[in-house]
Amino acid sequence: MPQPETDICIIGAGISGISMAAHIGMLSPDHSYTILERRDRIGGTWDLFRYPGVRSDSDMHTLGFNFEPWRHEDAIAGGPDILEYLNRIADERGIRENIRFGQEVLSADWDSMTARWTITSRGADGAQSVITARWLHFASGYYDYDNPHDAQIPDIGSFGGQVIHPQFWPDEIDYAGKNVVVIGSGATAVTLVPAMADKARSVTMLQRTPTWMGAGPRQDAWNKRFLRWFPEKFAYRLTRWKNIALRSYVFSLARRKPQKLADKLRGMLKDELGANYDPKHFEPPYNPWEQRLCLVPDSDLFHAINAGKAAVVTDHIAGFDAHGINLQSGEHLPADMVVTATGLRLVLAGKVEVSVDGEPVDWTGHFFYRGAMFSNLPNLSFVFGYLNASWTLRADSNSRYTCEVLNEMQRRGADVAVAELAPEDEPEAVEPWDYSSGYLNRARGLMPKVAADRPWTLKHNYLEDRRDFRQRPVADGVLRFRPAPAASQADETPDHEKIAAE
Repeated sequence: MPQPETDICIIGAGISGISMAAHIGMLSPDHSYTILERRDRIGGTWDLFRYPGVRSDSDMHTLGFNFEPWRHEDAIAGGPDILEYLNRIADERGIRENIRFGQEVLSADWDSMTARWTITSRGADGAQSVITARWLHFASGYYDYDNPHDAQIPDIGSFGGQVIHPQFWPDEIDYAGKNVVVIGSGATAVTLVPAMADKARSVTMLQRTPTWMGAGPRQDAWNKRFLRWFPEKFAYRLTRWKNIALRSYVFSLARRKPQKLADKLRGMLKDELGANYDPKHFEPPYNPWEQRLCLVPDSDLFHAINAGKAAVVTDHIAGFDAHGINLQSGEHLPADMVVTATGLRLVLAGKVEVSVDGEPVDWTGHFFYRGAMFSNLPNLSFVFGYLNASWTLRADSNSRYTCEVLNEMQRRGADVAVAELAPEDEPEAVEPWDYSSGYLNRARGLMPKVAADRPWTLKHNYLEDRRDFRQRPVADGVLRFRPAPAASQADETPDHEKIAAE
């Protein structure tokens, strides 16, 4: 049976792809890998988004990798610092030499007879390339990088100024002295408003519904102490686990005693804003963590509001005129520039057309398996990050688990690993998450099925997942290992026929 071009094909050279490549180097060094990246640089989301102030909304001691300490003084880091971190790791670990840049993956087809993936990609010149692999790892994130969510903003074509979506921020843009309205109230808007406030004449965050916010320090004081007391790697580990425990506690409190957490956040907001606090603008009609909690590092948004450089307006858009936005309340917001931070659009598998023996894969017909694979889809792993914690926690866990599966296949001499689930054994499907965020609700119809219990589930609990990966063996009786049919047939071929075929 002909050998594939590479053992593992990784789609995407962002955080998830670099995590997988690094784990292969550490845990499965006998396996070759190739990364296909549609852009000309690594970084994924962190290379794509260039809007003012772009930063992490999780601390870099958990958004950073488990195997590589985050050394920058800011724990809530800007996009350029995150890119520097990723590039350094790619260079130090020899990952870059395995990346094929400028390759948009179009399709991936599994051939059951040979147990091989055939992946077709397209370069910037339109030429198509084909690569074969034993294993396919999707590290493409879950955003549509081409098409953000279209919020159907009424009559925006009547606006006479500039309209920008943060996903496509121009390289050269001057907003100094201009009246800017940022439409939206999520993490992107909360980042943009204070970042633009110093140069713009005015910046207004226009929202239909408030978002729960909480201030936090940009730098981690405990990490600085740990670095004085302990070696770097141990200090990083301590800070990482401190933050994992704190995030887990806050989320658990939000689920167990939502009113208690709401009262705490409300009190913090009143302390931060003083006379500028208005519940209309800062108290959502839902409990904390029903949608993602927005981090305000070093209280920058609140400082901009208190200094009169930024404002928040809660209203609905009635329409536009050449000079600004007409609100349903009858008020008019003057604007020279409008930024539509109205949300992103989710896609699965980076819009790659995935098929098995030529039959298109319907993701909604499969169950998640251990949050890393899917029922009845062989030799395929996937990263769908945590909704209530850093993306990298899942990326690292799934990368490690995938390497363990690959090593088990090598030990058994198997070509195929598949989580088998017969139709009559399918568990009852449940909702994939209990969050009310718009971008998640819009994506429900795209999602694979999720059961309430392991292994057919997608839990958003890092500590439980970590325990499961350590306690449940790779060969758990659900994940099946077997040779490729073509290899089995070759073994049964009489010696004289093999010689003749050669």
